[in-house]
Amino acid sequence: MNAKEVKRRTFLAMGAAAPAILKGQAAGDTLRVAFVGVGNRGSFLLRHGLRVPGVKVVAVCDIIEERARKAADMVSGAGGSARVWTDFRRMLDQQKDIDAVVLATPDWTHKDIDIAILEVGKHLYAEKPLATTPQDCRMVATAAHNARGIMQVGFQLRHDPNRNAAEKFIHAGGIGKVLMCHGIRHGGDLPRNIPWYFDRSKTGDIVVDQGIHILDLFTWAIGSHPLRAMGSGGTNLFVNDPPGRTVMDNYNLILEYPNDVRVNFSHHYFDPPGFSGDQERVFGSEGSVDLVAATWQPRQKRGAVKLDVPNAGEDSTYMALAAFADSVRNNRRPINDVDSALRSTLLPIMATRAILEKRIVKWEEVAG
Repeated sequence: MNAKEVKRRTFLAMGAAAPAILKGQAAGDTLRVAFVGVGNRGSFLLRHGLRVPGVKVVAVCDIIEERARKAADMVSGAGGSARVWTDFRRMLDQQKDIDAVVLATPDWTHKDIDIAILEVGKHLYAEKPLATTPQDCRMVATAAHNARGIMQVGFQLRHDPNRNAAEKFIHAGGIGKVLMCHGIRHGGDLPRNIPWYFDRSKTGDIVVDQGIHILDLFTWAIGSHPLRAMGSGGTNLFVNDPPGRTVMDNYNLILEYPNDVRVNFSHHYFDPPGFSGDQERVFGSEGSVDLVAATWQPRQKRGAVKLDVPNAGEDSTYMALAAFADSVRNNRRPINDVDSALRSTLLPIMATRAILEKRIVKWEEVAG
């Protein structure tokens, strides 16, 4: 099957990559949204949320009132108006015009806030990870299954135009049987102005907080959870930097999936600028795909082929929020729903356990 035929089948079988929201909505389809947690990630989500057609930001909430007021000013600057809150529970109890919530609070708070939002019937876009322990992850998943609203989890790279097109090409059989995945995420250290990033008890460590994104993409490509994880890692450069640091600055993983499919992944924080960066490659029996570039290379001839990429160049976070709004309006299951998020959060928890305990860890140990 040639590339053109694979692309045609992908489009027919899975639909266009662009969510319907990008094509515009009727005025009656307005989705009234509250943003909870408007610090570093949350303010970035808010900027993109204000761009989504048919989304009206009606509330912003942060325990630091100054941040909440700055977020409200951002809404005003875009022509809207948002009530300011410092307690999300009071907001949910007293402001009745909220349809959906976008949550971007620190990792260790996710479980309790996710469940509280789901229990009052709101649609929820929740940043990853689901939680930092297997038990808490399962509690969030159970709440989502019992909820009236739709839950989408912030694995926004699934909505990146290049990666989305490449994954659809893989799922349509474009590279044949998936054989293995290779990834690297090499860059500079985490921002020093966010202290909790460096506390393992609050993040689950850097596999759970950061590496989770690329591991999610590989698991999506393979279509199954891993069976076993082995790895090695630690802190080689940034020892006690910043003071009290308990998260690693480097690790390497090997993950074994069904049918002898393997993932190898390298992640560190001391890469010289522009030296290696990110790579996300999926190898198959008929060729290989570069997820970042949306190119595929046939195995038996030279010359990479650029895939068709709808919405090329658009930001992945914008695309993820637009897809969330579209899923809510059309009662459609998100591609990063709570079930895929559960699998993709248990995976880095399992991997971290393998690294820290210096042993092979099996899926059953975290899956319960």
